[in-house]
Amino acid sequence: MPVDFPSIILFEDNHLLIVNKPSGMPSQGDNTGDTPLVDFAKLYIKQKYNKPGDVFCGLIHRIDRPVSGIVILAKTSKALARMNEIFKERQVTKTYWAVVKTKPAQESATLIHWLWRNTKINVTRAFDNERKDTQRAELNYQILNIDGGSVLLEVKPVTGRTHQIRSQLSFIKCPIVGDVKYGFPDPNPDRSIHLHARTIRFMHPVKAEEMEVTAPVPNDSLWLKFENKMKTSLTR
Repeated sequence: MPVDFPSIILFEDNHLLIVNKPSGMPSQGDNTGDTPLVDFAKLYIKQKYNKPGDVFCGLIHRIDRPVSGIVILAKTSKALARMNEIFKERQVTKTYWAVVKTKPAQESATLIHWLWRNTKINVTRAFDNERKDTQRAELNYQILNIDGGSVLLEVKPVTGRTHQIRSQLSFIKCPIVGDVKYGFPDPNPDRSIHLHARTIRFMHPVKAEEMEVTAPVPNDSLWLKFENKMKTSLTR
């Protein structure tokens, strides 16, 4: 297996598989032909449990290729159906970390925009007001930490639109570090962007127990600096 899949697993039981997706890996198949997360998961399940034939593994949600962090997969059709309903009813709390170089005007705020997606070039554009073929997008953010010229934001999306966080932060002149598609001047060397799906909270679809899962940040000096600073602030 090209990826050390067990090392990215955050939680596993008979129903769910929750992983910390590396940046650069597609969640599902795309036109690049690169092996997606869901295929690595199927291979892992097949090998670990010595399953013959095709293996079931359903992708419940996805995060963008250059984004790292939590992705939930279902190991049974029952778990997939129930998790799809949980997501549809917005009974999931997702928290992202984003690093930007421009401090937002407010320490915390709710951003509401109308998004239009150009599917030909895979770019989402934000507007202040509703226009034809736009979708309402809402998120909450707050500044968690500042180090030199870098600002760590905690972002909680209310809606789940394509490229929502990236386009909304870009609209307020705070593009994410490395995100040249949305206005940051320079790419990261590994083509990642500094957006990380940090935590997720939801009710387990079968056990009816509340779950909260946190994903460690990537092995990157900027990320690790902020993670360590946040750990230090919590212990004071």
